[in-house]
Amino acid sequence: MKNVYILGECMVELSRTGDGLLKQSYAGDVYNTAVYLKRAFDDFNVNFFTAVGEDSLSDDMVAAFETEGVNTEMVQRSKDKAPGLYMISVDEQGERSFSYWRSDSAARQIMQFVSAENVGYLCMGDLFFFSGISLAVIAPNERDIFWQLLRKLKDSGVRIAFDPNYRARMWSDKTEAKIQFERAFRLSDVVLPGIDDLSQLYGFTEFNKIQDFCSAFGIEELVVKNGPDSVCCIRNGEFNEVAIKPVQQVVDTTSAGDSFNGVYLGARMSGVEVVEAVNLAAAAAGEVIQHPGAIAPKDAFEQAIRPLVDQSVAVAS
Repeated sequence: MKNVYILGECMVELSRTGDGLLKQSYAGDVYNTAVYLKRAFDDFNVNFFTAVGEDSLSDDMVAAFETEGVNTEMVQRSKDKAPGLYMISVDEQGERSFSYWRSDSAARQIMQFVSAENVGYLCMGDLFFFSGISLAVIAPNERDIFWQLLRKLKDSGVRIAFDPNYRARMWSDKTEAKIQFERAFRLSDVVLPGIDDLSQLYGFTEFNKIQDFCSAFGIEELVVKNGPDSVCCIRNGEFNEVAIKPVQQVVDTTSAGDSFNGVYLGARMSGVEVVEAVNLAAAAAGEVIQHPGAIAPKDAFEQAIRPLVDQSVAVAS
């Protein structure tokens, strides 16, 4: 059984239902990745390392994790904080905008729960995944704890995967974000940026510029997402460009990149080659964006994706 640990924040998600009401659910970039990874690869042990409160909303959130099969043994409880919250607005093209209430969330305390016991569990993982949002959520004066943890995981043989997922409003300025991201690049085996992230932060709009920049960090596997356009990837010097099958009816792109990450990482850990892993991940993202909200209906997702995953894993085996 593959053992994956995912660090970050889950929030209460509010989305409009079209009748003046709001639907409540739970989401957050790395939590979404955990859900889709587990749905596509049910035999994986997917652990979510986060902090929630001791309130009833936190109880409901943890129950939602368990319903999705996400392991909650690493979910920590803050005595004085509660989960963050965000609301999604979606335009006619399916593009989304967000309003957040997360500046004092329980997840910001997560480094306070880095005990020797928890580090021991994390060091037994096959993969550790985090994002730029995970980094931004950590209190700046506690980030050194995170970097010490990541170095220990790396030295213990745990593979490290990172999605920059840059959100300007979460950083004091671009310089702060660049410093943190570049530390992550140096320690990561797999990096999964979107072109939008690197365009906003560094001004890169072409893969060759991204490749040149990232080559200095010794990244083993670089997978660059570009919305509906081709995914470009390079692993140990081997380049591939993978065309993406267009989706005719886009409803909500909220979790496209998150679902891509989950299925891509699961496929690669199952022995699937890079190009086929991209195809599976793109199929997952294509299914997810046909549904509203970050978490697509479970039955629809599994019916569309599990047969593809099972076939690819069988061939790889």
